[in-house]
Amino acid sequence: MANEAASPQCTALHPLYGADQVRELDRRTIAAGMAGFALMQRAASAAFRAVRDTWPDVHSLAVLCGGGNNGGDGHVLAALAAAEGLDVQWVVLKPVDELSGDARRAAEMASAAGVEAEPWRPGMALRGELLVDALLGTGLTGKVRGAFSEAIAEINASGKPVLGIDIPSGLHADSGAVLGEAVRATTTVTFIADKLGLHTGAATEHVGTLIFDPLGVDAGAHGDLPPLAWQLDARWLARHFPPRSRNTHKGDVGHAMILGGAPGFGGAALLAAEACARLGAGKISLATAPEHVTASLVRRPEVMAYGVRGASDLGELLGRAEVLVVGPGLGQGSWGQGVLQVALQAGRPLVVDADGLNLLASHYPALKRDDWILTPHPGEAARLLGISVAEVEADRPAAVQAVAKRRGGVVILKGAGSLVSGPSGVVVCPYGNPGMASGGMGDVLSGMLGALVAQRIPMELSAWLGVMVHAKAADMAAREAGERGLLAGDLASYARKLVNPTMGEKDAAATR
Repeated sequence: MANEAASPQCTALHPLYGADQVRELDRRTIAAGMAGFALMQRAASAAFRAVRDTWPDVHSLAVLCGGGNNGGDGHVLAALAAAEGLDVQWVVLKPVDELSGDARRAAEMASAAGVEAEPWRPGMALRGELLVDALLGTGLTGKVRGAFSEAIAEINASGKPVLGIDIPSGLHADSGAVLGEAVRATTTVTFIADKLGLHTGAATEHVGTLIFDPLGVDAGAHGDLPPLAWQLDARWLARHFPPRSRNTHKGDVGHAMILGGAPGFGGAALLAAEACARLGAGKISLATAPEHVTASLVRRPEVMAYGVRGASDLGELLGRAEVLVVGPGLGQGSWGQGVLQVALQAGRPLVVDADGLNLLASHYPALKRDDWILTPHPGEAARLLGISVAEVEADRPAAVQAVAKRRGGVVILKGAGSLVSGPSGVVVCPYGNPGMASGGMGDVLSGMLGALVAQRIPMELSAWLGVMVHAKAADMAAREAGERGLLAGDLASYARKLVNPTMGEKDAAATR
């Protein structure tokens, strides 16, 4: 469902729409005087520009076309390519004489350009150096079957570069889920309005490089069609992390407390505490099992570590902090249960992660509050919602909104194309990489979020900034040394650079 009222901060971001909204924009554009076939020609021209810009040395194409308007875009592209002297193999999954409307006109344009239609046959050779996917568009809602499934499998098995027109065939435009089989595009050119389903979950494996061309349509001018979501922009970091006042002291920038590290599970809490410190909280406390205190002092003596045998040892400690981060290494035993119970009663904003979320699902199924950030991965989100992981991944935007509706506050659904749902709506993080598939990454994120909330940054904005800093830090680390072997503990030093954006200047005075 679209967000009914976007915050001013959201409206400064790149908007993402749903398939029904894009079809309505298309209809309105045509009703306003733009002929449907002219719009199709614009789309095909934009796609052909992408071919020329991305693959300037390509001399042959195989263009695979379905029966709808997406196929029509492919028919026109085939004609444009032939007119430019490229060798075009034009593969049709619906006979030209069965087409109608603009798609029929487009096919006739390809024929007039001297291109011969080849009916799809299983196992047929796709001769082009570059394959163009114009099989299925944004209207797809059911599982891909029959000849279309065969064609998609052949495209993916070819090993050749692929241009997807509007959306990789087989991908759901709203959720990013794969509907049985989906093209793995090298580059995708999408039109009129950018689609939410191109940016999260399985879509990140299928879209490749995304090019957006509005074709002259201003979606933002249609206020009754609010975006489904917005895309975060790392340029915001400089705006929200300005140089500090020269007389800043540690009391000005907050006190965060990490609650975690049950007996035998100390590493997660230590990672969270270090990340919290690197993002600039003035004071960081760590309440953990006594056997982990020495390790904390050795690893990061700046963190005030307290040995906690159980919830009763917390005493007045919780009242000293502006925010409590509960969950890293918490465990689901009696130690973790007691610590979480006391944290929930402390009257402080919370960041809840890991086993804190699992305990919420099992022990507090109806608890809802506005002053927390919940950070589930798909498995934890499934437990919070009482559904399967597959159901979460089948519609990540719906899942993150469902958790937020049920539990309140701000919810971060982690994974490729992480989603944040809060009072302002849904935002998508376009950063991050597969190297983040390693232990402790979520603990580091929770520590970063705690640091930002401690510094009195509004909770929803803290979630947006924290997700970006976390993912961008991982990207910086991967660029330097690669994705494999990327460790959660590597992120803190890069994150520190991101929250000091003026440090790229010549000297330390840049921070003043």
